[in-house]
Amino acid sequence: MENIFSSPFFEQLLKWVTEANSFLWGTHFLIPILCGTGLFFTFRLKFVQVSKFGTACRRLFGSFSLFGEAAGKSGMSSFQALTTAIAAQVGTGNLVGAMTALVTGGPGAIFWMWVAAFFGMATNFGEACLAQLYKEKDDTGQVVGGPAYYISRGLGNGPVAKFLAGFFAVAIILALGFMGNMVQANSISDAFKNAFEVEPLYVGIGLAVVAGAIFMGGVKRIAAVTEKLVPIMAVLYIIAGLILIISNASHIPAVFGQIFACAFSAKAVWGGAAGVAVATAARYGIARGLFSNEAGMGSTPHAHAVAKVNHPVEQGVLGVIAVFIDTFVVLNITIFSVMSSGVLDTNFDASGAPIKKGIVLVQEAFRSNFMGEYGYTFIAVCLLFFAFSTIIGWYYFGETNIRFLFGSKGLLPYQLIVVLCILIGSALKIELVWELTDFFNGIMVIPNLIALLLLSGKVAQLLKEYNEGIPYDKERLMK
Repeated sequence: MENIFSSPFFEQLLKWVTEANSFLWGTHFLIPILCGTGLFFTFRLKFVQVSKFGTACRRLFGSFSLFGEAAGKSGMSSFQALTTAIAAQVGTGNLVGAMTALVTGGPGAIFWMWVAAFFGMATNFGEACLAQLYKEKDDTGQVVGGPAYYISRGLGNGPVAKFLAGFFAVAIILALGFMGNMVQANSISDAFKNAFEVEPLYVGIGLAVVAGAIFMGGVKRIAAVTEKLVPIMAVLYIIAGLILIISNASHIPAVFGQIFACAFSAKAVWGGAAGVAVATAARYGIARGLFSNEAGMGSTPHAHAVAKVNHPVEQGVLGVIAVFIDTFVVLNITIFSVMSSGVLDTNFDASGAPIKKGIVLVQEAFRSNFMGEYGYTFIAVCLLFFAFSTIIGWYYFGETNIRFLFGSKGLLPYQLIVVLCILIGSALKIELVWELTDFFNGIMVIPNLIALLLLSGKVAQLLKEYNEGIPYDKERLMK
């Protein structure tokens, strides 16, 4: 099959898609649009990510449960919705994506990653609120919601709104449900081959069987898995990372110094590696940060839509905390573990080119400073949990859009195709699939941001009425 994808047609297609992605995720399109949307929501909602952060924390810890009420057609608990959203956000981007930003964009990229996440918290608040406001029931009585629903219903259900909603639904099914899950499965099989010498095909078979069993169990099984898997995987990784960081505490001031110094000037670091231009640092930091926390991309609202809450703002604040956990907690653990360990000091040749990239750098940090040879094993297991949880979340987001386009009759074919994609993705590393995932991720952002900006008044009204104690009236607010 790899020979098929090396044919002239696919080589040309790869070239076209790669060029398109350079524009889509470059400094002249999605980066300024996504950051601009975050800025707009931040000021329109009067820094909601700051004013409601305490409320978000209280709702997070107040609803925490590993064995919550079983989800069903009426939806899931607020905590289950949050963990399903985080399951999708916390994935390979928190390990591989973080290293891509750090190695390619330099330490300054991390500062811009923080900036993008701060403003993205306000965008995610808006997405979660709109998903709650415009949620509905499908032909089986299952509660559903997300961008396709608030695009079509919120923008008046006219031909343009229906086209934008359908465009979004098709793009996210391709980007996350199919190709995105191939990428996640491939990351897992790679890590296990490096750590345990297990053949990728065997890993793929195991992943496909387990994932298929979860998919067939519907929203009840998905919620039950994510509410347990996400807290456990996050806590284990955070504890291990903190131990490593604390053991290298003397290096932390220098790490902060590098991040802030390189964010605003091209300074050479890491054993003479060439300095990275500020624009390059900003590009990679913002792009990788947004790709990791998914703020504004339209993916996580599918989970927030089905939360059983009394007011959309109650779930909106958990959208804020989801971005915070993804970027300011989990992703920072990766960054500070690697930067404080010193493995980057010898990772660049005389010309400034990196010797090692991606997940290997994280494994090296844990191996050389903390766990010895078990460092490779530990990170491989962490990547398994992170990437597998993303597979579950991304499957569910795609399922919601299958329901939007075809109703419940489209679910079984969709489930079978996703399982097949997981199996194929584990065994084959096809660069074209990775590039196509980025491409469809990029184009699905466009209709989502159009709707977010046009419906921002609804979000502002929801927040204002919540603050003033006005009872939530869905029918009135949807007019």
